[in-house]
Amino acid sequence: MAEYKFPSEFSGVHFHFVGIKGTGMVALVEILHARGAVITGSDVSERFYTDEILEKVGISALPFSEKNITDSVQFVIYSSAYSVEKNPDLIEAKKRGLPMMLYSEALGAVSSTSYSCGVCGVHGKTTTTGLVGTLLKELPLNSQVLAGSIIKSFGDSCVMTKGHEYFVAETCEYQRHFMAFEPKKIILTSVESDHQDYYPTYEDIRSAFVDYICKLPQGGQVIYCADDMGACQAISLAKEKRSDILAIPYGEKAEGDYKLTFGRVENGSHYFTLAALGECAICVPGDHNVRNAAAALALSCELLKSAGKNPKDYIEDLKRGLRNFAGGKRRSEIVGRAKTPLGQDVIFIDDYGHHPTAIKTTLAGFKEFYKNHKIIVDFMSHTYTRTAALLEEFASSFDSADKVIINKIYGSAREDASAAKVTGEILADHAKKYHGDVTYAGEFDQAVEVGLSFLSAPSGKDFPDGYVFVTMGAGDNWKVGEKILKKLQNK
Repeated sequence: MAEYKFPSEFSGVHFHFVGIKGTGMVALVEILHARGAVITGSDVSERFYTDEILEKVGISALPFSEKNITDSVQFVIYSSAYSVEKNPDLIEAKKRGLPMMLYSEALGAVSSTSYSCGVCGVHGKTTTTGLVGTLLKELPLNSQVLAGSIIKSFGDSCVMTKGHEYFVAETCEYQRHFMAFEPKKIILTSVESDHQDYYPTYEDIRSAFVDYICKLPQGGQVIYCADDMGACQAISLAKEKRSDILAIPYGEKAEGDYKLTFGRVENGSHYFTLAALGECAICVPGDHNVRNAAAALALSCELLKSAGKNPKDYIEDLKRGLRNFAGGKRRSEIVGRAKTPLGQDVIFIDDYGHHPTAIKTTLAGFKEFYKNHKIIVDFMSHTYTRTAALLEEFASSFDSADKVIINKIYGSAREDASAAKVTGEILADHAKKYHGDVTYAGEFDQAVEVGLSFLSAPSGKDFPDGYVFVTMGAGDNWKVGEKILKKLQNK
């Protein structure tokens, strides 16, 4: 992996982004723009939700062209979706000998200009990073935070900016992208088998996290979930290599300041106690999100200490920040509400959960949070390799849903679908072994019909408050919920 260095100050430095509409790319645009950089970028003409973010900062995506690479361009940042050999912008940039880097490399270069903290883990990265940013908004720290999705409390942006002495970013394990990042502190939420196309075994992916932890400087801190077996194993292996690293646990099994005790769920709030701060509450569902909140609080407290401040002086600010967090795009996102043909309420939720553990914990959170609602989930599995490797885990992850609809698999460009040994229908058949109400609806129009038929019946005496309809997965089955919502709203 090439080493790239940016100037310590970005004011007036011209960056050109190729594939500027990508979520991560837009977040990086916001980071650099806030620091005074000059930004141009190119992409396809199709409109994405990220266009709105670009428009907020006065940037319009240009069509791909070698003419985009003007004499003033100093750095080129590009999405891995575009080839250096085929894209005209990149061909011209290479011809001119300009520094060219992938998003992950550019993020790493940005991290070297601040006191940087990386949030990593198989689950919970985006939500935890969003929580950290929401907390830091309330604290007297000169900080900037980058999340992997739009966060409501960031003003429907991927970035929170109030200076950049401290920089916190979501960092991704896929293809070891996080190894370009230069962390002073790390949050580790979880480690388990995932991205099987790149990490065939659990030991492979665990090794990547260990190597990332070992990037910490002398005496660096890793804040880890003591309730996650994989995270604990990674910490033990990292400590064997680097005994100087300070490992700080959070969770129910943790000892010390960040020991967590779960509390009641009532009136749209999930209460919990953290040893150092007392009783706190968040307004998003699920025990997994309480753990994410504990991680965010731990990092915020440790950053206060690094700045020479006492976290106890900011307890009320931290608690207020927690209350202000309203989730992120595709992270337990409430996308709308409607009435069924019988006049019952339906809450439509979209969630990015695409790993069995995420599905199980997220649905369990909904079941507890929306106690008197019947839960219908429409699930689209992402990648054939992940589905095949974790078939039984996926099949058995829908316990907390009352009705399950399974779509065809959303394949990845990086795998050969024709060689796949699993399909959405096979997943549905396996799910029927564990759940009594599973329907396979491969295409979205079929799923819409099935979903509407479920919503046309009474929810039953056990569910007096109506329904929660959840679309879940890393594919595009959010369209199923959108179509059903529109049909119900138009009646």
